[in-house]
Amino acid sequence: MIPLIVDLETEWRGGQNQALLTAKGMLARGHDAQLVAIRDSPLARRALQAGIQVHEVAASAKRSRAAILLRKLLSQKTFDIVHANEPHALTAAWFAGAHKRVPVIASRRVAYPLQNNAIARSRYLATSRILAVSRFVAASVIDSGIPVEKVRVAYEGVEVPPTITPEVRERARQRWGVTGNERLLGCVGYLLPEKGQQSVLRAMPDVRKKFPATRLLLAGDGPCRMRLEGLAKQLHLQNAVIFAGFVEDVVQVYAALNIFVFPSLAEPLGTSLLAAMAYGLPVLAVASGGVPEYVDDGENGLLVAKSDPELAADGLLRLLTDEPLSAQLGRKARQTIEDRFSAGRMVENTLSAYQKVLDQATAVKRD
Repeated sequence: MIPLIVDLETEWRGGQNQALLTAKGMLARGHDAQLVAIRDSPLARRALQAGIQVHEVAASAKRSRAAILLRKLLSQKTFDIVHANEPHALTAAWFAGAHKRVPVIASRRVAYPLQNNAIARSRYLATSRILAVSRFVAASVIDSGIPVEKVRVAYEGVEVPPTITPEVRERARQRWGVTGNERLLGCVGYLLPEKGQQSVLRAMPDVRKKFPATRLLLAGDGPCRMRLEGLAKQLHLQNAVIFAGFVEDVVQVYAALNIFVFPSLAEPLGTSLLAAMAYGLPVLAVASGGVPEYVDDGENGLLVAKSDPELAADGLLRLLTDEPLSAQLGRKARQTIEDRFSAGRMVENTLSAYQKVLDQATAVKRD
């Protein structure tokens, strides 16, 4: 099987990591997965480093350029399936008429309704299958009028890392200037209002009243960074909050943390939370979006009802106070990822979706 994965994003976020993991996993299983990506984008660079064949397009007028490239590539009759990893990619595939040549699969990672216009709906109706990253996202697609038989849940996955050694942990903590007796809370994600980092910042004064040697590491950049830095100053937390910006080697974040916080208001799934669980960290998350589909309160993490400073402080204090509970939650979190949300399982589920679509296409041709 030769799939062509298309992703036209210029930044590195969860979806691009999933595209890379999918292509790598397919190559490892003997499938010549190839990629269409923006020239010199983080995804293109990392894919090339991983030995994946990348067909690059310029960032300007990217959907039109990608559509032209897709027409050329598909005319060669090399590829069995096109996988549009994000909406720009799906638009390009639709412009190229890819669905008239091979089955097209679209990933859906956001939970807001599809745009209510003919072009937006036509793009999705032209696909053979829509892979939603959670039941929460699948419901939003179906509620937008897409036939239920066209939608399938395919959970994203993350790599399960080796257990962090004391030496790796110490080096990571030194990078962030964290001393041995300090507790480090952390959050990885784009700095946006809906990501909820503000509620964690507002929880920190109450946390530090009982645990003064506690700091917060925010890894990620975004439009809200200046506002969050101002809030930290207003709350007299300048020395307690580390604004790391975008971290290329995110292992250095997870390895340094004692607790991972995920305050997002309505996350479709949450790959940074999945990654934190894979590292065996105790996690505190908001019970919204797709999160309750894999975080079981009190079993493999703690959930709070909403992104709220008081609730966040209570949950964090519980984890900081009850170390045996934190350790147990961390162990079960890692087991959850190994059992249900590993990158390998995600690749297998995606390949299964591909094969079903191809089998259906073959059956239709026979008829």
